[in-house]
Amino acid sequence: MEPTFVHLNLHSEYSLSDSLIRIKPLVGAVVAAGMPAVAITDLSNLFALVKFYGAAQGAGVKPIVGCELWLENSEKPLQPHKILLLCKERDGYLNLSRLISKSYTDGQQRGVPIINREWLTEYSRGLIMLSGGREGDIGRALLADNPDHAAELVTDYLRIFGDNFYLELQRTGREGEEEYLHAAVRLAGTMGIPVVATNAARFLKQDDFEAHEIRVCISEGRTVDDPRRPKLYSEQQYLRSPEEMLELFSDIPEAIENT
Repeated sequence: MEPTFVHLNLHSEYSLSDSLIRIKPLVGAVVAAGMPAVAITDLSNLFALVKFYGAAQGAGVKPIVGCELWLENSEKPLQPHKILLLCKERDGYLNLSRLISKSYTDGQQRGVPIINREWLTEYSRGLIMLSGGREGDIGRALLADNPDHAAELVTDYLRIFGDNFYLELQRTGREGEEEYLHAAVRLAGTMGIPVVATNAARFLKQDDFEAHEIRVCISEGRTVDDPRRPKLYSEQQYLRSPEEMLELFSDIPEAIENT
């Protein structure tokens, strides 16, 4: 049987600044596409959890609980890194809840909830970590042509998460993605660590991109035609089907299988 694909990086309407995806339409789309499971990984919150869990189970879809988090950047505090954590079991859910809470109570910087690296060691049990792609610390080290530092970071994450650590790969047409991907695959081969494909889904259909951009602009207090506006998203960040993802990563099939 050909492997299917499961979305492991997806923001819902509860990530108010950057997603249009509503829970019930999401679950319906997952069922229609024949995907057995789906994750919601809203940024720094689990607000969708109860509604998502009920809707997914009611439709026969496995709900995967997770969260995208800001991770401290000691060299550039105003540019925190991203990581993604998924819950394997109840302990993972409890530890993720603790990390999110601490990011708000103890880690806020200029109103942004940020987690401390040391907390990961204490609260890693029951969690799977995805590296955050080009926006993670490993990704930024690779894009800065510093593979030695990237390898050091991988070694540290392997110490914390063991077999529950994956390098995250994306192909959504955004700047630096392909350069990062090739460097990450080389690093994974050298260090014997698994890779996993995500699509950073922020809307259900490709045609929703314009509406998504409007929502982002409202959040940022900008206009769509502002030439100074940073273009952080692409029209490819929709709920791609398993067939589309298999074709997109036909050269790295294990990245699909690992989802």
